[in-house]
Amino acid sequence: MTAHPLDAIRNAIRANYLPDEGEALARLIAAADLSADERQAISARAVKLVKAVRGSSDPRLMEVFLSAYGLSTKEGVALMCLAEALLRVPDAETMDDLIQDKIAPHDWSAHSGGSSSIFVNASTWALMLTGRVLDDEEDEGIAGTLRSMVRR
Repeated sequence: MTAHPLDAIRNAIRANYLPDEGEALARLIAAADLSADERQAISARAVKLVKAVRGSSDPRLMEVFLSAYGLSTKEGVALMCLAEALLRVPDAETMDDLIQDKIAPHDWSAHSGGSSSIFVNASTWALMLTGRVLDDEEDEGIAGTLRSMVRR
């Protein structure tokens, strides 16, 4: 009997089902292959970003944004999932796919003008525009051509 081309992949999946956490972590760390300098740079950047957010001149800005897109809305959940996923994404193509998956299918217009914050309203407008550009519906004529060009 000839081996199926997917047998090796299936065997790898079975071998990694409920692995020892320590062994799995060691394998993933080795696969990441980051130097000590790269790890230090990543940590320093993370600290800098957190300090910048905490030191914002308007600490309510994030609260206003979160109230408009809280976890009680589908759009809020999509944004949180996207934000967390983008921290772990390995390449630009995967980032593009994630953005399309999380932004295109939602009704961002439901949040339009619903905030007193110009930042939240501008973000909502940007999300609406992005969603429309990334929408998979194929338009005919000039609109479809322009959407395809912008998407690329």
